Order: sequence, then structure tokens, then C-alpha cells
Amino acid sequence: MAAFQPAVDPAPLPDVPFVDADGRPRALADFKGKGVVLNFWATWCVPCVAEMPALDRLRARLAGRGIEVLALSSDRGGAPVVQGFFAQHGIGHLPVALDQGLRAARALGVQGLPTTVLIDGAGRDRGRLVGAAEWDSEDAVALVEDCLTGKKR
Repeated sequence: MAAFQPAVDPAPLPDVPFVDADGRPRALADFKGKGVVLNFWATWCVPCVAEMPALDRLRARLAGRGIEVLALSSDRGGAPVVQGFFAQHGIGHLPVALDQGLRAARALGVQGLPTTVLIDGAGRDRGRLVGAAEWDSEDAVALVEDCLTGKKR
């Protein structure tokens, strides 16, 4: 977690759009009041592929704690590509979420994959990590909980 860059002055983020597996429009506002671990990734991105199982385990571990883990795929093939990847790699806890046209990535200034943005329940950017990480490690879980809930473990 040494690569994590905390936000100096946590500012509200725009209500970035994305779509779910059924093509329904979604947005960050759907998670108001919850912390969000927002990961930008693609199936063709080798470091993204390496970190996806850890994000899946993180989502399972944080279930019921007021923190959502979302992985926004930038794959052009849409939901079928992501669903096939999830099935092939045993990803069973993450929902399929798509960043069509990279609108969310652009709105948040994401410049490379993978990038993970921690967003608190008030919709503020608490910090970012560019590159792959072991999101289910004890250090990562402690960081996420501290940034997004204010609860020290």
C-alpha cells in the first residue's frame, strides 16, 4: 500500500456514469452514504488481471460494512467479455460494471490501468493507487476501512 496517494484536500467527485451487466445506467450517486473502492481495469491489462482476484476477495470480506467494491471495465466488448473473464477466473463477488467510452475514467482523471480510487460516503476522493495491489491484504483492508469509514482496526 506504499504506492497509495492520499488526497491532500478530499474534494467531492463528479457523479460519474457507468452501466451494469444489463446495460442499465448507474452512477456513483447510487452509492451515496457508502464508501466505494472504485477500480478501473480491462481484461487485456496484465496487472489488472493479476489484481482482480484480490478485489473479488476484498468485496466478499467487506460485505455488510458499508463499503462497495466496483471494478469498472473499459473493455469494448461489453458485459459478455467481462462475464466470460469472471467465469474463467473464478470471480464471483464483483458485479459486472462497464465504463463505456471511458467516460468515468476521463471524469476522474484516470491516466492508466489499473487505477483504484477510494471514495468516502460523502462522495469525496480520499486517495488513489495507480498499479496493481493486493487489495485483500491486511494492510489494504485497514487502509480502505480507515479512509472510507474512519474506523481504525
